[in-house]
Amino acid sequence: MSHSTDSTEGASARPFRRDPYENFSGTVGRTFAESRPAWPERPTPPSGAPNIVVVYLDDMGYSDVGPFGAEVPTPVLDALADRGVRLTNYHTLPLCSPSRAALLTGCNPHRVGYSFVANADPGFPGYGMEIADDIPTLAETLRDAGYATYAVGKWHLSRDSASSAAADRSNWPLQKGFEQYYGVLEGLTNLFHPHQLVRDNSPLDIDEFPEGYYYTDDITDQAVAMVKSLRAHDPDKPFFLYLAHNAVHAPLQAKPEDVERHRGRYDGGWDALREARFARQKAAGLFPEETELPPRNQEYGLDVAAWDDLAPDEQQLYARYMEVYAAMVDNVDQNLGRLVDTLEALGELDNTIVVFTSDNGGSGEGGAEGSRSYFSRFAHHPRLPEDWPADVARDPELIGGPRSLVHYPRGWAMASNTPFRLYKRHTYAGGVRVPFVLSWPRGLHRSPADDGVRHQYQYVTDLAPTLLDLAGVQRPDSHRGSPVQEQDGVSFAPVLTDPAADSAHTEQYCEMTGNRSYYRDGYKLVTLHRPGAPYDDSEWALYDVRADPTEIHDLAPQHPDLVKELSAAWEASAWRNGVFPLQDPSGALALRGPTEEKLGRPLTLLPGTPELERYRSSRLIAFRSFTVTAELDSYAVGDAGVLVSHGDQGGGYSLYVEDGQLRFAYNEYGVLRETDAGPLAPGARTVRLAATAEPGLRWRFALSVDGAERAVSDSVHQLIGMAPMQGISVGVDRKSPVSWPLFERHGVFRYTGALRSVTYDPGAPGPDSPQTVAQALREAAAAFE
Repeated sequence: MSHSTDSTEGASARPFRRDPYENFSGTVGRTFAESRPAWPERPTPPSGAPNIVVVYLDDMGYSDVGPFGAEVPTPVLDALADRGVRLTNYHTLPLCSPSRAALLTGCNPHRVGYSFVANADPGFPGYGMEIADDIPTLAETLRDAGYATYAVGKWHLSRDSASSAAADRSNWPLQKGFEQYYGVLEGLTNLFHPHQLVRDNSPLDIDEFPEGYYYTDDITDQAVAMVKSLRAHDPDKPFFLYLAHNAVHAPLQAKPEDVERHRGRYDGGWDALREARFARQKAAGLFPEETELPPRNQEYGLDVAAWDDLAPDEQQLYARYMEVYAAMVDNVDQNLGRLVDTLEALGELDNTIVVFTSDNGGSGEGGAEGSRSYFSRFAHHPRLPEDWPADVARDPELIGGPRSLVHYPRGWAMASNTPFRLYKRHTYAGGVRVPFVLSWPRGLHRSPADDGVRHQYQYVTDLAPTLLDLAGVQRPDSHRGSPVQEQDGVSFAPVLTDPAADSAHTEQYCEMTGNRSYYRDGYKLVTLHRPGAPYDDSEWALYDVRADPTEIHDLAPQHPDLVKELSAAWEASAWRNGVFPLQDPSGALALRGPTEEKLGRPLTLLPGTPELERYRSSRLIAFRSFTVTAELDSYAVGDAGVLVSHGDQGGGYSLYVEDGQLRFAYNEYGVLRETDAGPLAPGARTVRLAATAEPGLRWRFALSVDGAERAVSDSVHQLIGMAPMQGISVGVDRKSPVSWPLFERHGVFRYTGALRSVTYDPGAPGPDSPQTVAQALREAAAAFE
């Protein structure tokens, strides 16, 4: 009997229905006896396919580990390098999100949409901060080939505005090929109190961490558990583990026992350290004997003082910063050892490719003096007042612990990047040449004469095609119904096995925040761009990096034709890869798209609401006046606790009731300021905190109860940039507290009374808001023209 309709009217609109037996390779009768079964083929990786582990460090300089000249003990990494390969001429991007996009896709980051870190939305293709479906990630390709895929640690490929519980998760790890994820979506965090941990697709609601918690240990625990679980369930399936540390990005924090091992190690200063590391690098064959060590960085605003010219108290403080940094590197190696031990216990270390590298060079963001107040030092604003607190005095014993958020002075970053010039953010070698170790005992067999050191030029986009090549996995021609875009990287597998093999990567453009470079066959054209300066050929310097790898001798005056040729090549590559428009002083980078306007509406939060995500919280207060209203249904004598908190030890504020008194705590980048608003009488009460934005990036707070003003605080510096790092909590002060003394007295201090709600009312943008500043800059530019 036919079940089709005879009517032709509307036939084209008939709902689609697929034949359930379509493409079945067996046969189907009315019974099992009359049928022949068949099973669909599942993707299976090549026989003997290796596991792949990528250990990705954050802001680690070229010389910060043993195989590249460091004095920091890294015995686990040393052993991997001894039986593996070191790439001495491996290049990356100068900032983290672009580097991560390039590593995971094999494509230049601007064309993927990562011209900058994932904390901007100026409205241009190069700043899309989303990996398109026609650019499959390394994880997607390996997963589709039958690999298990895991990611732990730092992600930073989702825009900050897409990191909340209500966000479109299309660019979160699980939607980009990873089957499990645990870590922090943003670019940095507190290692003792991570501000927002995410498991798979869900932010975790955490009040407090256990005693002795340390994030680097935690993500390693998670990675080890993932591997163990896989092997318990499937003895054969290979895995890809992307272990992306937040270390050694600031704020610098380390466990006390790790810091103690490095006490006194850096008392000799950064000049002596740099020379000692360089000597070890040359002795290890990383550079020819004739290679020169550049003078200390001397560029304006990036310069480094001679260690011997510092006062003794400065030397003592600065050495302490570096002890913490070294302890972080030490701890990473310890945790790498736990992972390696797990692989060895499972009998899989020999057939595991382990890659160890960094996303960019060491960071000079700590300034000339470093800081014990990282978020205020890290603040970027064209109108920072002269009294801005870029550093906050601290008890030296707190440096590196949970109560201080520190960064080292750029003299140590210079030493981290030995033997190169400049830092993270720059296209000079200090920003883009990083350590690279690859170990695969079963697959890479070195001859006795091969020391494993490779000097060929390679680029971060080469890593994905190389790993696919080594695993025997083909990149697909199509993905999610679309043809895939070509990769920019090329496999360097031949270089790994043959020290004499030529690199297939012969040309490469680079750009970051206006700093530009172009590499071709041993010559490098590069700029150190000054904001506001024109983008013209006068910026270019030219180096023969085969003879002058440390970029000391500028050849531009002798070779103007080559400068012109490479400059034109950079321009063509920039257009081809979506680099334009370049950044300028207009303030456009600070602006956000119209979809964010709703984030500035009033918001009411009920008790029990999980902590509001950092960026979502910041839109309620940043650069503006605002009010916070807490409604108490019936305050009773003895009720106590936090009504609302926002922030942590790096900066924040909290409103709380203790011993019957209403109090306000303001953590001004580490300086705690407290205001007593007097007693609360029993009954229903409306408590209001009103912040008024004043010129000079300042706030003044007024506290009132039932409409009657109780107290007015002194004028304080606004919390801007990444502060407050921890989001808004109602009825509790979670994780890292705003007030450490209050935390010592009461812990998270959950409110015990009847709190009905907390409402935020964002006011008008203040006189120093990005919108106001950008408008002023545009008007000034128009007047100038």
